[in-house]
Amino acid sequence: MQEPTRLHAEIVCDVCGSHTQVLGFGQQFGTLQASWGYGSQHDGEVYRVHLCEPCFFCTLANLRREQRIHTMFDDDQPADEHEFGRIARDNFFGDV
Repeated sequence: MQEPTRLHAEIVCDVCGSHTQVLGFGQQFGTLQASWGYGSQHDGEVYRVHLCEPCFFCTLANLRREQRIHTMFDDDQPADEHEFGRIARDNFFGDV
């Protein structure tokens, strides 16, 4: 798995192997990462997966489906699940 540093000009998707470089716009990829701490089953393990746009949204859809399954009978769940995971919209300048 490649690390996104200045030394590596090209980041590829760790799932499908496609390039994440968008001509004129640079690297466009998502990252799924975890750092497991003391007391967890995976204590001391660190994970980072780079995803191209299609693989990122496929992964997000799978997580959203899991959330629906786990909360299917909860009355307190919000009706608009399309916002799942999104923390900003129209954030063209990376202010978040």
